[in-house]
Amino acid sequence: MSIVDALIMWAHLVAASIWVGGSIFIGIVLAPLLKTISDSVEGRLSIMIRVGRKFNKIGVPSLIVLIASGIYNSVGFVSKPEMILSTNYGIVLLIKVILVVMLIITFAVHVRLIRAEIERKIESKELSTELLQKVRSKIIMLGRITVLISVAILLMAALLHSGI
Repeated sequence: MSIVDALIMWAHLVAASIWVGGSIFIGIVLAPLLKTISDSVEGRLSIMIRVGRKFNKIGVPSLIVLIASGIYNSVGFVSKPEMILSTNYGIVLLIKVILVVMLIITFAVHVRLIRAEIERKIESKELSTELLQKVRSKIIMLGRITVLISVAILLMAALLHSGI
């Protein structure tokens, strides 16, 4: 392994730590903590959205680094396309790519749901209780799916690294 390959793998691991670690922190630590900080659903959602926007400033670049370095790391294998469906490594790699596509789609829907207009309506309490609960449920569901897919991608990466 060359120094370039090692540095790219290092960047991949750092980016994965930021993306997955940050996502898990927001879902498992911050979300429950918000119940002790604010009594209102609007207040909790507003804080969560602001934290999410801050996280995205480092999370999105990390996701881009993950994708770019992941492509680089798999180029040697992809140069032999017939191996993708005929080897365990290729199948796991294909599953990982599918999961990454699912992650990107889920994250894009999540970001689209929490656009500035919705954030403004939440903060100004313009949403009905029913609509507020729907938005909250969707945000929670998409966040959980994002974390689960991210953790599944880590499992696929470990399987690939083990040479399965």
